[in-house]
Amino acid sequence: MLTQAIQDYLKAIYKLSEHGEAVTTNDLARELKVAPASVTNMLKRLSEMHLASYASYKGVTLSDAGCKAALEIIRHHRLLELYLKEALGYSWDKVHDEAETLEHHISEEFEDRIAAMLGDPHYDPHGDPIPSKNGTVPPTSTTPLAALEPGMNAVVMRVSDANPEFLRYCASVGIVPQAEIHLVAKTPSSQTLTLRIGAPDATAEHVIGSVVAEQVFIEQV
Repeated sequence: MLTQAIQDYLKAIYKLSEHGEAVTTNDLARELKVAPASVTNMLKRLSEMHLASYASYKGVTLSDAGCKAALEIIRHHRLLELYLKEALGYSWDKVHDEAETLEHHISEEFEDRIAAMLGDPHYDPHGDPIPSKNGTVPPTSTTPLAALEPGMNAVVMRVSDANPEFLRYCASVGIVPQAEIHLVAKTPSSQTLTLRIGAPDATAEHVIGSVVAEQVFIEQV
């Protein structure tokens, strides 16, 4: 069985390499908040275990076995997030930290029971895809809200879960997965967007900054 530290590294490498590039030692050090020297030692270990391919100054990529292990722990994490929200009533800004602790300790039977109870879901509370048992990953939007132009309509597909305060703000104005959005105006000078959120006939307007808009991902309709 892989240790918690190894699982954390595999998950971090997978997430950082989703755009197809090798992950650097410094990238991982920042993501995991550890010293670069510690990262180097772990990457050498992962390479020896055939979970990753690592070369100094060239970064690290996961092997097929490493990718499979990473997807398994990500599946645990995102299923737990949804279970905490749907079954236990956690708000979406609190599920990440709880799932981060629990993901390393649940059995495959427990995972299967959670998935069955939730109806074999494809997405977690933030809209991130939940890998299937066989390792396939549902499609997810990479188009930020900031790319929308005035007059366009969209549906929110995913919201970054990196910051609980950001999630609380988004929830307070209704920016959640499956919410409908109409972009009223875009003001480059102040880097703001004016939105109507909700039903097509919604009249209330919200002004958000470009930083927020870069962390919300949409599908244009």
